[in-house]
Amino acid sequence: MPYLASETRYSSMPYNRLGRSGLKLPAISLGWWYNFGSVDVFENSRAIAHRAFDMGITHFDLANNYGPPPGSAEENFGMLFKQDFHPYRDELVVSTKAGYDMWPGPYGEWGSRKYLLSSLEASLRRMGLEYVDIFYSHRFDPETPLEETMGALDSAVRQGKAIYAGISNYNPEQTRRAAQILKDLGTPCLIHQARYSMLDRWVEGGLLDVLTEEGIGCIVFSPLAQGQLTDRYLNGIPAGARATKTERVWLTPDTVKKNLPKIQMLNELAKKRGQSLAQMAIAWVLRQPAVTSALIGASSVKQLEDNLAALTTLKFSQDELDRIETVLKG
Repeated sequence: MPYLASETRYSSMPYNRLGRSGLKLPAISLGWWYNFGSVDVFENSRAIAHRAFDMGITHFDLANNYGPPPGSAEENFGMLFKQDFHPYRDELVVSTKAGYDMWPGPYGEWGSRKYLLSSLEASLRRMGLEYVDIFYSHRFDPETPLEETMGALDSAVRQGKAIYAGISNYNPEQTRRAAQILKDLGTPCLIHQARYSMLDRWVEGGLLDVLTEEGIGCIVFSPLAQGQLTDRYLNGIPAGARATKTERVWLTPDTVKKNLPKIQMLNELAKKRGQSLAQMAIAWVLRQPAVTSALIGASSVKQLEDNLAALTTLKFSQDELDRIETVLKG
């Protein structure tokens, strides 16, 4: 059966402007980091993507190394685009990135012009696209002049292979320098993708201020702290959870155990708001004026729908914010 998008897809999703640009993103965007690779069930990925678009998620966020294995998320997107989303290309914001290890040898990672532009060409082939809407430098390269890295982003835009340029995982000073270089080149920095959650607040240490001053939009990833800010770990670490998978060193059993008292208290506060912990955690990152969109993953349509329900209760009272702050600082 051919896919026909819901006629009511724009009826409930808020769309927020990215900094001082003309582009808006849905308050919640769909990340393809996991659950969309070739090791996953394609029809499940397809069902999630369909439901996301039907509920107003117009932004699909990818990277060259997403899968697993690397590249397979883009390949699966390419199949979905050809089968289902081709008629809706002008309604989609598709982003991809380059910066992490992608192929062997000295030209397969970091921020050289050769790597970034070669990677973009490969991403476009995998996805079957003529252009992406946003192309990111996925991480700062300490050994490549920032002028070279930003110059590659500028070239991608001028060649028509990307509409906008963005950066990810840059600290405040690196962000300010990158923004100035891109501004001088005539391709303003549209967006910064940064990790942010109740359990990881580094962006509050200057980055959000820089983004506001520079007119750059912020989209946050891992707002659920790799699943910690859900009901998944409230009663311990279940078999098969992310914290048990040694290849994902950013989340360990020790980290989960250390954070569990806070997570349990936050869960009680979420209940008083009439939300799940995940819904409150998403609403909490969106409370920041500088944050345009929150990136979520999904392993099922139900999980996607549950997380999107965060949009029904986005506002916090000052008392709620104070109570959350007390827990987080405790």
